[in-house]
Amino acid sequence: MTKGHRPTVIAVIPCLDEEYFIGDIVVRTSKYVDRVIVVDDGSTDNTSEVARAAGARVIKHKQKQGAGAATRTGFEAAKADSADILVALDGDGQHNPDEIPQVLAPILAEEADMVIGSRFLPPTQQTQGTNIHRHRKFGIHIITWLCNFGSKAKVSDSQSGFRAHSRRLLEAVNITEKGFGFSVQVLLQARKKGFVITEVPISCRYHSQGSSLNPVVHGTVVAFSAIRYRLMSLWSR
Repeated sequence: MTKGHRPTVIAVIPCLDEEYFIGDIVVRTSKYVDRVIVVDDGSTDNTSEVARAAGARVIKHKQKQGAGAATRTGFEAAKADSADILVALDGDGQHNPDEIPQVLAPILAEEADMVIGSRFLPPTQQTQGTNIHRHRKFGIHIITWLCNFGSKAKVSDSQSGFRAHSRRLLEAVNITEKGFGFSVQVLLQARKKGFVITEVPISCRYHSQGSSLNPVVHGTVVAFSAIRYRLMSLWSR
């Protein structure tokens, strides 16, 4: 970032059928960023209308394409909108928008290019911990182990959707994964290209009205993605 230049911070919120949460998330997120982009991945409810009424720019896929595809759409829109920093968070109410400043802080201080909001670092006075279920936690730890294996730059939460990215990183990564494996793909690309990655503690509260995706199916799919990308990375060496 140019010295003396106030960075433009854009939030990207990919979501699907989240009319119950998205309005509140957009309003609270708007307090900490310059613009909010909601990528509606083919919702059949009023997600787009609620998000737009709350002040977000809404980009809607005509049909569901997947979390990775929705995130890629948001990344491209933020870059075109001159984002210096992009902060991504989920649209199902599990992330606390009031924690955006602490996720942004290492990039604003030019100490990192990617900040992962970790659910597994010790909570601070500003965070409230998580209510993550044991089986979900186990799956995330397996995927994170696969991402960390053989790497010096280790993380505690490879699957967090609450992340901040510098402009340099946005220009360098390329999301081709349409599903939830995109989180692994971005992390491994950033690591391979030598970007500084750090983590900060966040809260995470799962809600009964939130995502209905089966965590076992989700975890299995992402684990295979992690194995595939790690093998590709080792092969390219």
